[in-house]
Amino acid sequence: MQQLPDGSLATLAALDAAADRTVRAGLLLPWANVAVETELARLGLRHTVFHHARLVPPSRTTAVDASFWRGLREASAQALDSLSHISLNTVVLACTSAGFTEGPPLPSGVLTAFDALRQALAGAAVRRIVLVTPYPDLVTAAEAVALSEAGVEVLAFASLGLDDGYADVTPDRILGLVQRLPEEAVASADAMVLSCTGWHTLPVVGELERRFRKPVFSSNLAIALLAARACAGVAS
Repeated sequence: MQQLPDGSLATLAALDAAADRTVRAGLLLPWANVAVETELARLGLRHTVFHHARLVPPSRTTAVDASFWRGLREASAQALDSLSHISLNTVVLACTSAGFTEGPPLPSGVLTAFDALRQALAGAAVRRIVLVTPYPDLVTAAEAVALSEAGVEVLAFASLGLDDGYADVTPDRILGLVQRLPEEAVASADAMVLSCTGWHTLPVVGELERRFRKPVFSSNLAIALLAARACAGVAS
């Protein structure tokens, strides 16, 4: 296995440069999410094509709650069918919180952004993290438990307490949220995780990696890393 650089952005660039084939990834998007398409396009991957299908929950809500997560899962089969004429290498439900909350089973082979995040951490041999989210505190705590069950220790977490409006969160607000993390926890962590596909974290990832000298993984970067590893033939 090739030696990969430190930092999620540098790792992604190295994997894309090493790619020897094109990977087609299906993305099942929550219907109001604009951050995924914006951020993946800005990463400039040469060997990954993302094909999008939008998920409209029966409740037609956008706030994260049980009906939203259940609705996304229920809508996944129809959205996947809309991509059935495309030969896909992987399919991701581009919602992180839908991966650690309850709901009906997803179609066979469909991963969630939470699965992509776990694989990104495993690929970087990350065992201890600090977690930052825009979610309500209870949802963030549930993610911390789910990560712990997957073998990743969450040393501390901070959240904005929002159930909607994630695309409106500014970079300065994200940086301010990071400052609420205990310094000792940040120093002891192997990496920082900015969870949720719905907020625009790409503008702060590089700055946070320089500031704290450790990898910073976002949900959207994790989706990109999942596809780039497949392009480069690197095991997750």
